[in-house]
Amino acid sequence: MSAPPRNGLALAAVGIALASALFFTMTYVLNRASASEGGHWAWMASLRYLITLPLMLPLMRFQGGARPVLRAIAAHPWAWLRCAGIGFVLFYCMLSYAAASGPSWLVAGSFQFTVIAGMLCAPLLYRDARRRIPPAGLAVAAMILAGVLLMQFGHARAEQAGGLDRAGWIALGCVLVAAISYPLGNRLLLLHLERSGEPLNATQRVFGLTLASQPLWLLVAIYAGARAGAPAMAHVWLAAGVALFAGVIATILFFQATGMVRDQPLALGAAEAMQGAEVVFAVLLGVLLLGEDWPSGAALAGAVVVIAGIVAFAWVVARPAAGSEAKTRALRTDKGA
Repeated sequence: MSAPPRNGLALAAVGIALASALFFTMTYVLNRASASEGGHWAWMASLRYLITLPLMLPLMRFQGGARPVLRAIAAHPWAWLRCAGIGFVLFYCMLSYAAASGPSWLVAGSFQFTVIAGMLCAPLLYRDARRRIPPAGLAVAAMILAGVLLMQFGHARAEQAGGLDRAGWIALGCVLVAAISYPLGNRLLLLHLERSGEPLNATQRVFGLTLASQPLWLLVAIYAGARAGAPAMAHVWLAAGVALFAGVIATILFFQATGMVRDQPLALGAAEAMQGAEVVFAVLLGVLLLGEDWPSGAALAGAVVVIAGIVAFAWVVARPAAGSEAKTRALRTDKGA
């Protein structure tokens, strides 16, 4: 009698995760729109997080409060600044810089490398069983990276009748740095909290990193002002849209979806795999809202390979053979946490 409710819960979680992927996609689409209108990448990056902080404040009263976060930051300010600098500042500066390099679907697809980037960082972070990278995880990582490269080279051939130029390689490097730094910053914070014994939930961690990153974002904003002057109001509104859609709505939906099925490995893996739909949503929104071209040929094949890799990763994570909970955690994505 308990199976139908669990199945219904799993379907609901997958649906919510799919909705979160749609809102996460607004990061790529709105950043591309801002870049196409001459917005400076440093304004795109700094404005999002400067705006996200006040948007999150009303939520904290329902998510454990801000006071435990403030105490945690006051006790270990350097640890929080380091994690915020890697997981938020480096991540989003690189992603914003890459936004001017090509269509939103190209950046969205390349960023999906973040699904397995946290797992690849494990040997550098852990000293226990979590440091081991399962062979199946390495195979999926290679598959997703191959799809990313295929997308990039396919797009370059379509645009230039040749391979990636210097700007294309720089943009690809920026996206891959962003894809690695995001889960790296998150895992470093989780390790710090594990050692300090401070029990903060996911929303409190996001709020804490947003707050701790504010001094660095002010420096980025000063740099943006020196290079490009004050931002146009249109660019401010686009950054506010990213802050609201991706920074608040998408993150809450993703936490809700994964929390609903946290004790169901198969459903959890399926919910996490829905982020692969960001590539599809980025294509549709880019074509409809920005007039971008549909991907074709090798670029389209690469997008399909990336999505297939994410689905394969979800299957690997969900297998009962994945073993202990520690091994399963070592495989899972760090998105949004």
